[in-house]
Order: sequence, then structure tokens, then C-alpha cells
Amino acid sequence: MHIPAYAVESIWYSDKDLKEESISRIPQGYLDASTLDPCGTRTYDKPLSLVDVTEAALCHNPQTREVYANAKVQAAQVGVARSLFFPSVTDTLSATENKNRTTNYSNTTNRIVASYLLYDFGSRDATLENANELLRAASATQNATVQTVLLAAVNAFYQVHATRAILNASIDTERLFQESFKSAEAKYLAGVATPADKLQAQTSFANATLTKLKNEGALKIAYGNLANIMGVPANMNFQMTDSNLDVIPELVDQDIEALIEQARLQRPDLIASEAQLKASIAKIEAVKADAKPKVRIDASNQYDENLLGVTSQNSSQIGIFLSIPLFEGYKPTYLIRSAEATAELNASKRDQLKLQVSLDVWTAYQNLKTANESITASNILVSSAEESSRVALGRYKEGVGNIIDTLNAQNALANAKQQKIQSVLNWNIARTTLAQSIGVLDNAMIQKLPEAKRQ
Repeated sequence: MHIPAYAVESIWYSDKDLKEESISRIPQGYLDASTLDPCGTRTYDKPLSLVDVTEAALCHNPQTREVYANAKVQAAQVGVARSLFFPSVTDTLSATENKNRTTNYSNTTNRIVASYLLYDFGSRDATLENANELLRAASATQNATVQTVLLAAVNAFYQVHATRAILNASIDTERLFQESFKSAEAKYLAGVATPADKLQAQTSFANATLTKLKNEGALKIAYGNLANIMGVPANMNFQMTDSNLDVIPELVDQDIEALIEQARLQRPDLIASEAQLKASIAKIEAVKADAKPKVRIDASNQYDENLLGVTSQNSSQIGIFLSIPLFEGYKPTYLIRSAEATAELNASKRDQLKLQVSLDVWTAYQNLKTANESITASNILVSSAEESSRVALGRYKEGVGNIIDTLNAQNALANAKQQKIQSVLNWNIARTTLAQSIGVLDNAMIQKLPEAKRQ
């Protein structure tokens, strides 16, 4: 799996450390130099694995392109902040024409002025720090969005598999009810069953057919949702690799406190929030420094030439200037108050996100434990329901059972299969959600999943 090439290479960074830090926040395993264009033209003529789906989502989902563009914008802002440390040079060229009673002549003037800010009480440093922190925030936000898109793609992939499994189960259920209906109809024609038996079996058969039709529509919707996350039209035709529902639950015995602490260190959205807070603190220092005096040095050279090519004047100047703001209508005071309020707001958001991170990890962890236990229980439920349905149908065919018991057993089997499929879906979603809530949902984790293998 790869981060699209344009997502990294097209973002320029004015500081090598910033570039390395930004790339380090991209989930490990997404950068692969061996693939020159992982986001080139894709074909969907073969069954798609989980890796195929996630690659397509990262390459073509508009959310990823949006955060890549935002990172590029903020990288450029770092360059703007760095430009304040360089001198500015302007060249002004002017021409004038003078007329009197006897002569017409023109003068040309070329004036070059260089200006450099010597001291500004740390305004430039604070502005650069603000830009750097905003770049770090953009980089972390990019990582968070990548993980969000990955989670959506993985969940949609499993939803397609689950819906397809539910459809297959409903087909089997329809076939089972059809068998019961045929048995009831045959016994009714033979005069050994009442019309009520036939009608009840026919009603269950028709209801099973209706459920199958609904599941067919649900599967098409699930494919459309997956296509949307992959960044392709909802009516795109593609097939999925087969999935195994015989899942062996994993032992969940990790320390929840350690997981929450790990999330606080690795969650990219929390990293972005911390960077936003640091940027707002740097902004306070910048606006405070802007209200203080500034010292700059200016140097200029002016060259004047008349029509005959005779130099009339060539003068140079150099000087040091002190600029002291005296009164700006209380503007600096309100700018400082605004910056301080913004920092306070960002601190509140950071603290709220810390609480949300712990809740996310706790919820995902408990959901995974519940899903593990549900899979074990659903396997037992399906096994007993299959045996009960087989025995009930056999008893009815032999004339020692009644249609009500047979239909109830078959309904129980259909519900048991549904619960098993839902348990496996919940388990798949819970484990990827837990990884995302900790901030470690990446290629290494996805590659370990059985469905990730390409055909």
C-alpha cells in the first residue's frame, strides 16, 4: 500500500527536519519508492483484496487530496515566514520629460533600495515558530485523515463481505423454507396435513423470499458505499475476494491504561491539536513584538542620466532607522487579547480531545472484547440451531412433528446465522477501530489481515 506520490513529493518544506518529521507521521509502510506511480490508472477487472481497496481509497478519495493540498499551503507559509529574515531589495526606474521654450529633454532615474530589519524584539522568530507549528499540525492532520479514510475503507470492505454473507444465508434459508413448504404441500395433497400447515409453510417461504430480495438490495448499496470511499462512481462494477467467516477469536488481554497512554502519544489528531496550541502561543509573542520598536538599516543608490548621455548625478545613502509605534488606536492591545483568547480556546480543545481519545480507546477495546465473546457464543448457537432445524424437519417429514416446531427451528437457524455474521463483522470493525483510536492503523496492521492478500 502506498501514499500517493504527489502527496509527499509535491509538498516542499523549507526545513529538512520539518520534512523528515512530517513524513515520519505518515503510517509506516505507505511509502514505497519502488512504485513510481501507485495512483495511476486502475482497472477493476479482478477481485479486489483489502489492500486493493485501501490503496484506491488513499489515491482517489477527495478527503486525502484535500489534506495534501492544505499541507502544501502551510508549507508555503513557512517559506513566507522565513523570507522575513532576508533583506528586501527594490529597483525603481523612472523617466521624465521636460519642455521649455527652447529645448526638450528627458531624464531617466534608476533607484535601488536595500532594507534589512536588524531587530524587532523576536517578532520574526515568533512568526516562524507559528508557521512551523501550523505545518506540524497540517502534517498530523494529514496523517489523521489518512487513518480515517483507511478505517472507512476497511469497514466498508467488511460490510460488503458481511452483507454478501447475509445474502447467501438468506438464500439458504429460502431454500430451507421452500423444502418445508413442499413437504407441507405434499402432506396436504396426501390428506395427512391441514390447510393451515400448508399456508403457514407458504407464508414463511414467501417471507424468506422477501428477505432475500431486501438483502440483494442491501448488497448493492454496500458496494456503492465502498465505491464512494474508493473515489469511484457508485455504479462502478467490481468484485471482491472471498472472505472466511470461521474466525478464531483472539485473546484480548492488553493493559487498557497502556493503550490509552499510547494513544495520547500517537494519535495524529491530538498531535495536531498540540501543534495548534503551540502555534497560538507563538502568535501571542509575535503580536506583542509587533507593538514594540523596530530597527532597520537601509541602503540606496540613485543614478540619473539626461538625454545626451551625460551623468548628472550618482548618489548613495545608508542609514539606520528606529521605528517607534506611539499610538494605533489600541489595536495592538486587542490583537494581544485576541491571540491570548485563541490560545485559551486551543488549550480547551486539546484537553477535550485528550478525554475523547481515552473514551475512544476504552470503547473500542470493550467492543473488541464483546465481539470476541460474541463469536464464540454465535458459533455454538449456529451449531445447535442447525441440529435443531435438521431434527425438526426430519420429524415433520416422518409425521411425528408439527409444522410450527419445524418453522420455529428454521427461523432460529436463520437468526443464528445472522448473529454469527454480525459478530464477525463487529469483530473486524472493532479491531481496526481500536488500531485507529490508538493511532496505529497502518499498512503493517492491514497486511496481517487474511483478506489483505492479493489474489
